[in-house]
Amino acid sequence: MKVLVLGSGGREHAIAYKCAESSKVEKVYVAPGNGGTAIENKCENVNISKIDEFVAFAKKEAIDLTIVGPEVYLVEGVVDTFKKEGLKIFGPGKIGAQLEGSKSFSKDFMKKYNVKTAAYEVFTEVEPAIEYLKTVDYPIVIKADGLAAGKGVVISETYEDAVSTVKSFIVDDVFKGAGQKIVIEEFLTGPEASILAITDGKTMLPFISSKDHKKIHEGETGPNTGGMGVIAPNPYFTKEVEEDFIKNIMNPTLEGIREEGFDFTGIVFFGVMITQKGVYALEYNVRMGDPETQAVLPLMDSDLVEVIEKALDGKLSEVTLEWKNGHSCCITGASKGYPASYPTGFKITVNDKFASKLFIAGAKEEDGELLTTGGRVLNVVAIDSTLEDARAKAYNDMKNVDFEGLYYRKDIGEIK
Repeated sequence: MKVLVLGSGGREHAIAYKCAESSKVEKVYVAPGNGGTAIENKCENVNISKIDEFVAFAKKEAIDLTIVGPEVYLVEGVVDTFKKEGLKIFGPGKIGAQLEGSKSFSKDFMKKYNVKTAAYEVFTEVEPAIEYLKTVDYPIVIKADGLAAGKGVVISETYEDAVSTVKSFIVDDVFKGAGQKIVIEEFLTGPEASILAITDGKTMLPFISSKDHKKIHEGETGPNTGGMGVIAPNPYFTKEVEEDFIKNIMNPTLEGIREEGFDFTGIVFFGVMITQKGVYALEYNVRMGDPETQAVLPLMDSDLVEVIEKALDGKLSEVTLEWKNGHSCCITGASKGYPASYPTGFKITVNDKFASKLFIAGAKEEDGELLTTGGRVLNVVAIDSTLEDARAKAYNDMKNVDFEGLYYRKDIGEIK
C-alpha cells in the first residue's frame, strides 16, 4: 500500500511512523511533512499543502489511503472533495467536522443528544455578553467559536477580566474571525482526560486514555499552548470513570452522528473533565490530538492501517484494539518565547545516548541537519512498564537533545 498523510506537525510524524510499521505499507508520503518525516523509515515528504494539490498527487501516485492530520483541512471539506474523486480518505465530511469547527455547533449537538456537558450560552455581540457576565458565577470559561489553534479558550477569574476577554475576542478580533462568535460556559473543576476514539459511523471504539498538559509553565500556570506534554494511560481515568464516559458521553455522541446522518468515518477526540458530579464533555475534536497522538500510538499493538481500513469498510464492529501493557510519557521541547514570538533556525543535536522515540513537530531537514522552524519543536516519547519509569526515561533523554533556547516543562506526568 501507498499511504498519504496530510499535515506537518508532531502528530503527523507519529501517524506516519505508525503507518510505516504496518507490513501492508510500502511507502508513506507526508504532505508537506517536516524534518522528522523526511528521515523516518519508509517516509517521503511532498512539498504541497492545498486540497487540489493533494487530490492531484493522490491520483498521480495511485495512493491507496489518505489520512488527514490537521482539523483545518477537514473543516474545509477535504474528505468530501476526495470522495467525489473516488479516492479513499480517513476523516469526517465537512458537516461532521463542524463538531470541532464551531464550538456553538458542538455544544448545541451535545444538548440535543443529552451528552453530559457544562451549561453555556452563545453570543455574537458584546453588550448582551457583558450583561450575561453579570449573572454568572466565577471563574467562567470563554471560548472562541471557530478554530484558534488550541488557544481560543480563556478562564476568567473576575467579571472585569471576562469583559476584557469578550472585547478582545469580538471587538479586537484577536483570532481573526474565529472569536466573532463566542461560547460562555460554566467552569468545571477536576482532572482532565483526552480520549481518542475511532468510528465508522455505526460503531465507536475508544483508544487508551491520555492526560495533556496545556499550560506553558509547571503547575499548569501561564498561557495556554497547543500542549506541552502527555502521559498515557491517564491515571484518573479509572474503570468507573470510563463506564460513565461511555454511557453519558461516547454513546450519545455516536447516536447523534447516526441520527444527523453525518458522513463520519474518522476520529472523535473527546476532551473531558472528571468532576465530583461525574464526567463532563468539554469539547470535541474530529482528528487525532497533538501531542496526545505521540503518546498514544506508540502504545498501540494493533496495525493502525488495518484498523482504519476496517472503519472505511464499515466493519469496525469486527475489530478489537490491542495495546501494550505499559505507560508512555511525551515531553514537548519548545522554542524560547513560545507561545508568544520566538526565534527559529537553530540546529537540533541528538547525541548517541538518546534511546527514546523522537517526533519532530516544528523543524526542517536541510543539508543533513535539523533546524527549528516552529514554537513546539519536538516530542520525546518514552515507554516503560510504569509511569514513573517512563517519565524517568523521557526526562533523561530530554538531556540528550538540544537546540538554542530549548524549553520544556519539568512536571509532565506528576500525579499529586
